[in-house]
Amino acid sequence: MAKTTKYLIVGAGISGLALANFLDSDDYLILEREPEIGGWCKTIVKEGFVWDFSGHFFHFRDPEIEAYLRARMPTDDEVVTVVRDSRIYYQGTELDFPFQKNIHQLPHDEFIECLYDLYFREEHLETLKDEVDLTSFKGMLYEKFGRGIAEKFLIPYNEKLYACDLDLLDREAMGRFFPHANMAEILRNMRNPDNRSYNSTFTYPKQGAIMYVNALAKDIPEDNLLLNTGLQSIDLASKTATTTSGEEIQFEHLVSSAPFDKLLNMTALPYQQEDFTYNKVLVFNLGFDKKGPEGVHWTYFPDRDMRFYRVGFYDNILNTPRMSLYIEIGYPADGEPDVDAERARVLKDLERAGIIDGHNLVAEHNIVLDPAYVHITERSRAEFARLTDILSTAGVYSIGRYGGWTYCSIEDNILEARALARRFNAVEEA
Repeated sequence: MAKTTKYLIVGAGISGLALANFLDSDDYLILEREPEIGGWCKTIVKEGFVWDFSGHFFHFRDPEIEAYLRARMPTDDEVVTVVRDSRIYYQGTELDFPFQKNIHQLPHDEFIECLYDLYFREEHLETLKDEVDLTSFKGMLYEKFGRGIAEKFLIPYNEKLYACDLDLLDREAMGRFFPHANMAEILRNMRNPDNRSYNSTFTYPKQGAIMYVNALAKDIPEDNLLLNTGLQSIDLASKTATTTSGEEIQFEHLVSSAPFDKLLNMTALPYQQEDFTYNKVLVFNLGFDKKGPEGVHWTYFPDRDMRFYRVGFYDNILNTPRMSLYIEIGYPADGEPDVDAERARVLKDLERAGIIDGHNLVAEHNIVLDPAYVHITERSRAEFARLTDILSTAGVYSIGRYGGWTYCSIEDNILEARALARRFNAVEEA
């Protein structure tokens, strides 16, 4: 006989755990394919270094969410609050981030080039229309910032991150997370620097991002969580799910944070895979025997001859005595990283950038995030809306960064899960 549950939750990452926290009902079951909770928010502790699977720093806009998490953590002093210091490594020199507000820090000729192209950008669009899809993300960069700023930083950096041609992405692929700036802000920044953005101040647990995950898992009964148990298939008509162990579970509502295309595969709904593309990221976590650059929290690398697109400094966030880095390298979805070759290249490029100099590597960890960044396109938006309408009629909902096929923060995941839980709770109360 099949198990039954009112709410079947697929995935014990931030989204799935948050949903369980805000449901009024205890009649739920969480399935997690991995042996541990957390999704991409897992934390590694090795040789005294604390690393996440990648850099997860928290920018809470809703004080209620932050207070909720803090209240479920062992002690309030487990979390540090940091005023962000981020830089750009550009052709052997350092600039402040964001690039477009700090073009005055470029060499004089390049500054004049960027300023000129910014001012006359509308005139240049006519000549660009045969080179670039102006309705795309790349087109937006040229339209808003001109050729100089777009081609020196915004295009090469984001092509390294997304591992694709930016012509493929929707204009609003990054939403509120893209650091827009108008002419007045750029000019004003030359005299009165103001590089604030959505993550100007962030928090981070001293024992890694897993502490926020554990806070969400704190009150979840052991019997409501099945580890090492994934979802194999979903029969939408009968509302029956089959797990990877062959067990059947009947549900009233199913909420998944699995990548949306994987959910579609489990339901057998027809769709085109090319509508839902994404890229991988190879992450190296590296621990060295001594400190490196002080103060900076992460640095962006647009130069194409540098292998990585971003380097982050855990030691400058946690005030620890040895340099602790995360290194991120974008890969297409079908790319297969050669980890040994990439490590050698990374160490070489870190030395070229002046980040290591006589340092000894004493600990390391690597992970391929697959998927890492979904590619938000006009087609993916339309197909996501169409397919989620079909799923919702069968009581199936897809949430989170990958389930929602979107670009969002961890706080956004919690807020989305809370909103859905409140919808369920309201129906129960009616």
